[in-house]
Amino acid sequence: MNTTASTNLTPQKILVLGATSGIAEATCRIWAAQGHSLFLVARNPEKLAAVAADLRVRGASYVDTAVADLDDTDQHPALLAHAINSLTGMDIAYLAHGVLGDQSQAEQDFNTAAHILHTNFMAPVSLLTWLANFCVQRHSGTLAVLSSVAGDRGRKSNYVYGSSKAGLSAFLGGLRNRVDREGVTVLTIKPGPVKTAMTASMDQKKMADVDQVAQTIVKAIAAKKDTLYVPFLWQPIMCIIRHIPERIFKKLNL
Repeated sequence: MNTTASTNLTPQKILVLGATSGIAEATCRIWAAQGHSLFLVARNPEKLAAVAADLRVRGASYVDTAVADLDDTDQHPALLAHAINSLTGMDIAYLAHGVLGDQSQAEQDFNTAAHILHTNFMAPVSLLTWLANFCVQRHSGTLAVLSSVAGDRGRKSNYVYGSSKAGLSAFLGGLRNRVDREGVTVLTIKPGPVKTAMTASMDQKKMADVDQVAQTIVKAIAAKKDTLYVPFLWQPIMCIIRHIPERIFKKLNL
């Protein structure tokens, strides 16, 4: 018996933004096996179509798609309304839209840094503002968002990406404080490095397996958790890193 496929027997209507990212695709495979309805949004039409076809074969009860550049915030209201209309409602919105970016280039060029910040922070804020208000009106729903452990403390190796994720995590914390009393769950997901296409240029030997990460995320969403470090080992690691005194931390080669 497939225990992953049987962890949640209640059909859910799930909107996935950034559906062709490695973590999102692995998560959707689990949801498809559980028979949920999925609306997928991504930029690349060929890859999006391939993902959607795969999910239908895996058992999703309904799959629809929209090709969109999520950096274009002006298009968000119409896109989200269309997605929810297609699903005839929404139980979960899963935001996996983001970019690692080029740290060294961002250090030299503001436009590069601004693009990273817009994609990882401003665009999600636009999506989440609309989605949160939709959920509050209905007093239900879960907003699950991929942030990163990189946002817990700025490090020279990725501080532009990290600062965008720090802003996103702070926004999610405030949003949670506002909407939890309205029956809406906000889950901040903080993965460590995961073996995906996004990290293909990095040393992946010690990175987490994407399917295991996805299983943990699915369980956390079902449990309506507030914050998830995945793998869990990153929670104590980042606790230690956050508490290193600045006079010492600034001398470390991180």
